[in-house]
Amino acid sequence: MFRKTWMEVNLDEIADNVRKIREISKKKFIAVLKADAYGCGDIQVCRAVEEAGADMVAVSSVDEVLMLRNEGYRGEMLVLGTADPSDIAALIEADAATAAYSMEWIEHVIQQNCKGLRVHLAIDSGMNRIGFKDEAELRDALHRLEAAGCIIDGIFTHFACADEKDHVMTNRQFAVFEKLVKALDYPFRYIHCDNSDATLFHHDMLSNACRVGITLYGISSYTDELAHPISLYTTIYMCKHVPAGETIGYGATYTTEEDEIIATAAIGYADGFVRANQGRKVYVDGTYATVVGRVCMDQVMLKLDHEVPLGTTVEIFGPHVSLEEMAEELHTIPYEVICLISGRVTRKYIFHGEEKAEQNERLIRSVR
Repeated sequence: MFRKTWMEVNLDEIADNVRKIREISKKKFIAVLKADAYGCGDIQVCRAVEEAGADMVAVSSVDEVLMLRNEGYRGEMLVLGTADPSDIAALIEADAATAAYSMEWIEHVIQQNCKGLRVHLAIDSGMNRIGFKDEAELRDALHRLEAAGCIIDGIFTHFACADEKDHVMTNRQFAVFEKLVKALDYPFRYIHCDNSDATLFHHDMLSNACRVGITLYGISSYTDELAHPISLYTTIYMCKHVPAGETIGYGATYTTEEDEIIATAAIGYADGFVRANQGRKVYVDGTYATVVGRVCMDQVMLKLDHEVPLGTTVEIFGPHVSLEEMAEELHTIPYEVICLISGRVTRKYIFHGEEKAEQNERLIRSVR
C-alpha cells in the first residue's frame, strides 16, 4: 500500500454475522453482494459468506455474475436487478438465475433460445420498482417461460419500509405477495421476500429464504448483537500551528479563531469522503478532531487539540465513529457511504484470524 488510506474488512466477523442471522431466520440464506459487495470486495466477502453457510449470492447485473465466476465462485447466483434479454446466453452459460419482471421482458427472452435459463419471478407488492402485479399476467408469465424451456427457480418481492418500526407497509406488501404465491401453487425452490431488516422480525410460514445485504456488516434497525466488520482509515502527513485569523482550504470557508493545530490527512472526495463531511468529527490519537475547510479531492484538513506525529492514524468510521452515525450526519444511509468508497482506497482483509493480501483495484489493473 503506497497511499496510506485503507478500508479494513474483517471477513471472520462477516461470517459470524451470517451464522447469527441464519440462526434467527431458520431459512435459506441469500447473501446480497451487489456493487462489489457494497464496496467491500465481492469475491472476498463471497468466500466468507459461503464458508458460513450462505446458499446463494445475489448481484445486480450480468457483469457482476461474470466477475464472480471469473474469480472462482461456483455456487448459486441470482441477478436481483434486471438483465437485458440479449444477455441471457451469458447467464445460461454461467448457470446464474435472473429476475423475470415484465411481460415485455419475457416476450424478448422467449424469442431466443432460452432453454435452461433460471428465473425468479418478481412480484411488485407495492414498491413500484419492478415486477408483476396482476395474477393472470403472472400466471401467463410462468406458463410462457416454462413452455420456452426456462427453469422457474424462485419467486420474490421486495419490502419498501422494512427498516421502520411500524410494520404496516411490510404487512400490506406481504399480504399481496402471499396471495399471489398461493394462487400459483407452484413448487418454487426459493420463495423470498425478507431483506436485511425484515429477516430479523418478519417470521412467516410462506417464504423459505431471506436476502441479507447491509446487515452482513452489522447495520440493522433491530439488533445491536452483530459485529461491525468494516472500518475506514487514513493517515496524517502534515501537522502545523496556524495563527488566528488565517483561512483553511478552498473557498476560505474556515477561519481560525485562535492559534490552532491543523493537520492534513490523505483522504478526499475522490476516495468517497465527500465534501459534506466538512464540520464532522473523526477520531485521532485518542480524541476527536474536526474537519475544517472544504474537503479536497485527495486531502482533508483537521483541527486537532494536540500535536501528533506524522503517520498518525485517522479513523473515519470504525470503533469510535460508527458508520450509522456518519451516515446520519451526512443525511444519507450506510449503503451509500460505503458504496462511494473508491477503488483507489486499499482494502485490507482479515480472514481466519490473519491479515490477508491487500487489494487496490486501480493498482491491480495498472500492473496487469
